[in-house]
Amino acid sequence: MLNIAKTAAIRLTLATVVALGVSASAGAKDYSVGSNAKSWNLQGQEKAMFTGKVVDLLCELAGDCVDNCGGSTRNLGILRSDDNKLITVMKNTQAAFNGGSDDLLPYCGQIIDADGLMIGDDEVVKAKFYQIQLVRVSGTEKWNKTTLWTKNWKKNNPGATGKGPWFRRDPRVKKQIAAQGHFGSGHAVDQQFIEDNQ
Repeated sequence: MLNIAKTAAIRLTLATVVALGVSASAGAKDYSVGSNAKSWNLQGQEKAMFTGKVVDLLCELAGDCVDNCGGSTRNLGILRSDDNKLITVMKNTQAAFNGGSDDLLPYCGQIIDADGLMIGDDEVVKAKFYQIQLVRVSGTEKWNKTTLWTKNWKKNNPGATGKGPWFRRDPRVKKQIAAQGHFGSGHAVDQQFIEDNQ
């Protein structure tokens, strides 16, 4: 378990990468060439296909390295081969608020080809994150769709059945809400919000 100071330092480092690491620049390579990514009609989206190494973000940024990219406990990214930029993969191709690490984990430490969307508004943030839609071992022909998240979630949460989105049934989410409320600031804040917005 990470201590509070270390967690804060890692968050600050990640925020710095998001702010500085994947910025647009004049004359940058056009990564949309050859991309088969599907548009999500998001502001500032750009198709992007590139080659890179799958890495554990905590290891890459903070030197906090563990075996197998942390199993399923770490956020993963791609160290892009042609410019050595660290691409933060925040999303897979599914629409249910799913991350991309489950789809990258089988490729930990390997060189892959990735196809997806860079998302972000240069005028507002000057940085983008990546939604990976297709992945393959670099140089191979068969692309794999990035849809592992929900399959793995169902396997890891057999008792979380019922209707509604996964995050309303996830035991980890329910535990966090029970401990700190919906806003993460305690149940008194939740109650005040309810009273103020009735």
